[in-house]
Amino acid sequence: MRDRFRTGRPRVRSAHLAGWLFADLLLVLALVAMGDQGDPVAAARATATPAPAPAATATADASATASETPRPTPTPTGPRGVEHDAVTVDVTGDSSDTAGLVAQIRAATERYAGRQAAVVLTFGSNRDPGAGQAYAHTVNGLLAQARPEMFRGTTTRDFISLTDNPRHASLEIYFYTG
Repeated sequence: MRDRFRTGRPRVRSAHLAGWLFADLLLVLALVAMGDQGDPVAAARATATPAPAPAATATADASATASETPRPTPTPTGPRGVEHDAVTVDVTGDSSDTAGLVAQIRAATERYAGRQAAVVLTFGSNRDPGAGQAYAHTVNGLLAQARPEMFRGTTTRDFISLTDNPRHASLEIYFYTG
């Protein structure tokens, strides 16, 4: 009866807190375990090179070594790895000049042709945060026009840089490994 008329904050039981603490700890351990896994594409490439055949001994039958079949190479499973270091590319121009910006992106990414970008972080420069982020969004929208094979399925994010260069964007491109 006494608890029914009690006012103030409800009591927090330590068993409830222990459950949430355990759940958070389990989440952290799962993230660490996932981040600790290696790149399956790079591992497959390393095992794809055949090992040298053992030399036949004088007592071994030569026909036995000739009839050995090559081992099949495993197919990689799981997510692709992403490089740790970003490639930084700068573009400058008016957001209405889409052809000029596309040409700059194409020229700046020429030496990375044949690779696929996983994530692109674009920092639009402007003292006004809305205008800087809008410029970054415009540049990200032009990536697929500049290099469709490189930026197909790429995750892009628009950020601002508060430097006083209103028609400039800096792109940090993270490529897939392999």
